[in-house]
Amino acid sequence: MPASPSTARAINDRVALRLLQQEGPLTAGQLKQLTGLSRPTVADLVERLTAAGLIEVVGESGEQRRGPNARLYGIVADRAHLAALDVRTEGVSVVVSDLLGSELARASVPIADDTGTGPAVEQAVTLVERAAKEAGAERLHTVGVGAPGLIDPATGELRDSSGLPEWHRRLVAALQERLPARVIVENETNLAALAEQRDGAARDRDTFVLLWLGHGTGAAVVLDGRLRRGASGGTGEIGFLPVPGTSTLPSATDCEGGFHSLAGSAAIAELAAGHGLVATAVSPGEPEAAALVRQAVATLSSPPPSASPSLSASPSASSGADRFLSALADRLAIGAASVVAVLDPGCVVLGGEVGQVGGEVLAARVGERLARMSPLPVEVRASALGGGAVLRGALLTARESAQDDLFAPRSR
Repeated sequence: MPASPSTARAINDRVALRLLQQEGPLTAGQLKQLTGLSRPTVADLVERLTAAGLIEVVGESGEQRRGPNARLYGIVADRAHLAALDVRTEGVSVVVSDLLGSELARASVPIADDTGTGPAVEQAVTLVERAAKEAGAERLHTVGVGAPGLIDPATGELRDSSGLPEWHRRLVAALQERLPARVIVENETNLAALAEQRDGAARDRDTFVLLWLGHGTGAAVVLDGRLRRGASGGTGEIGFLPVPGTSTLPSATDCEGGFHSLAGSAAIAELAAGHGLVATAVSPGEPEAAALVRQAVATLSSPPPSASPSLSASPSASSGADRFLSALADRLAIGAASVVAVLDPGCVVLGGEVGQVGGEVLAARVGERLARMSPLPVEVRASALGGGAVLRGALLTARESAQDDLFAPRSR
């Protein structure tokens, strides 16, 4: 059945807005060309969207002819302001942006282990409020939150999880109470995968697995372009995966003895120490494992003694770095092989801070081991976004939600 006039107008408006989001400012003529709509139809939708405060004239095209046909129309970026939060055990980071995702403010605050639940929540909420004020946002439309732990797929709420601070769960309720905004919570690793698919290492993949390697471990599964969460929201809790090489088995309340015991930051630091490696974190909050892997990769990349004796790594240091990275690749391949055997994703992204600094050196070693362990072809890639993928994914989620609301067809 043909669409009614009002439905057709709503569809046309949404198509035009999406084009302006993807392509940037366009003239009415360019909108006509890209949408295939008639000139009068485009003129009508431009008038409607301008009256609704969704688009505005932002300049003129570079054509010699001037006038109405040369006007460039763009989305009104400050129609809504968004915030993204990366909630970690040791603190919170926040980014505030406009409707197009342009960053306006960024801040973070460390939260000590001995901080009480109430004070921790207050620090985090105050951080968001101050960042919004710095960005010039009178109110936030949508807040995307990335947090460790399980997200209930039925309610969208952060579930109680052993080993995680109580203030994580309380924070979401506090944000909803203090801010006149929609608050969306998602598992941090899932958000990292969305960011890597949109802007990072998995841009050309609609099926892949992201293996998170930071302070802890996790995985995110994207199949046929869709993020898969599982019946209870627990898809990707790879830290609990029973693996060889540990002294015990994980339990329902403790991942000790699972893959986390091989690939968590503390486990990687212990492995590095056994090979004589030491390193200092580059930035506050960086996992110790990331600093060690970065140092090991840099050591292997140093020029040989004959090229520059003053800058070269000693043979013993180079050998230790090589053995460490090989042993780490052995460990990562165990977890990755289990995922590959079940899902056949074709691509595994080594995510988080460790995956990013390991780069092609670590990814290639894991890939070589997987090729020997599994008959299924799989490409191993290094993260392009590292730890920043969580904030990026949270912001993308907030932006999509806000645009879905603001660009939704209105009753006429």
